[in-house]
Amino acid sequence: MNVWGAVFLGGGIGSLMRYGITRLLLALDLRGAFPWATLLANVISVIILSWMILRMSGHFQQRPVLSAFITVGICGGFSTFSTFSYENFLLFREGMPGMAIANILVNVVACLAIFVLIARHT
Repeated sequence: MNVWGAVFLGGGIGSLMRYGITRLLLALDLRGAFPWATLLANVISVIILSWMILRMSGHFQQRPVLSAFITVGICGGFSTFSTFSYENFLLFREGMPGMAIANILVNVVACLAIFVLIARHT
């Protein structure tokens, strides 16, 4: 398989994982105003991506297809900036600017903190 095919396949798997997280949280009745599914998908994706980039880069330098499958494909399909942006737009539109700002801060700070924590342990 070439890199393009690996990204395509990984993106599909990541998108299915993202959909699965949403369905799982809906089944658990976590439907409050805060977009938990997007936060969870973004955090898990950053954990995978930062681990791959910071801890496993030497192992995957000779395996560009596998690296692209996981980092670009799975992580790209699993994390979701477009949904994150849309959910914040809805929170602002629904008169919940505090919730929108909290969502923005929690997503950005948590995801950056994950990279920092994993980088410090490399």
